[in-house]
Amino acid sequence: MTLPLLYRDEHLVAIAKPPGLLVHRTALAAHEDEAALQLLRDQLGQPVWPVHRLDRGTSGLLLFALSAEAASRLGTMFEQGQMDKRYLALVRGWPAGDAGLVDHPLARDPELPSAGQPLLDAQTRWQVLERMSWPVATQPGFATTRVALLAAEPLQGRRHQIRRHLKHIAHPIIGDATHGKGPLNRALAAHLGRQRLWLHAEQLRLRHPFTGQDLALHCDAGWTWPAGSEPA
Repeated sequence: MTLPLLYRDEHLVAIAKPPGLLVHRTALAAHEDEAALQLLRDQLGQPVWPVHRLDRGTSGLLLFALSAEAASRLGTMFEQGQMDKRYLALVRGWPAGDAGLVDHPLARDPELPSAGQPLLDAQTRWQVLERMSWPVATQPGFATTRVALLAAEPLQGRRHQIRRHLKHIAHPIIGDATHGKGPLNRALAAHLGRQRLWLHAEQLRLRHPFTGQDLALHCDAGWTWPAGSEPA
């Protein structure tokens, strides 16, 4: 697999990560043959350092450093919220408004019971880009299912932040096996002809850690909808 390069200079490189690809191997996924870090390292012929994460199912813009010093500077910028991140999310239902802010503290690890874990501040801005009604029956008595395409901007980087926040406001991301609904996911996967987590890292804005230049990195989702999936 060759990873598309979105940006590259002597300090950093941005790629378009496909859905389903790990960022790097972990103890729980040591058997996986491919991960973005190893693929990119071999593709460029030099070491690379991951500076942030995308969930395995999430596609889109993924940034790597090309030196330990660049990794340190970029990591600090992520930790201090000095980067603006924008995602696209396809969700169940139509939000009541056109935009909003989810301000809901989150436990550090979503895979562990929240009791006993400290709650961390977490806010996510969202905006409706498109409302659609699809000819898919997912509830008794209804011949169509409402879905919406949102832009989501997490103000922090909590694990599964966007996924957990959209579930919190009752608009889970389509294809989210952890925070969504299985029957709905399966029905819409059949309609879309693809089973995946419909979350995409579209944009990253930052000040270059060495030159001070403002960078606006973009990764087009390229999403299209089947016939009959008309905007509302």
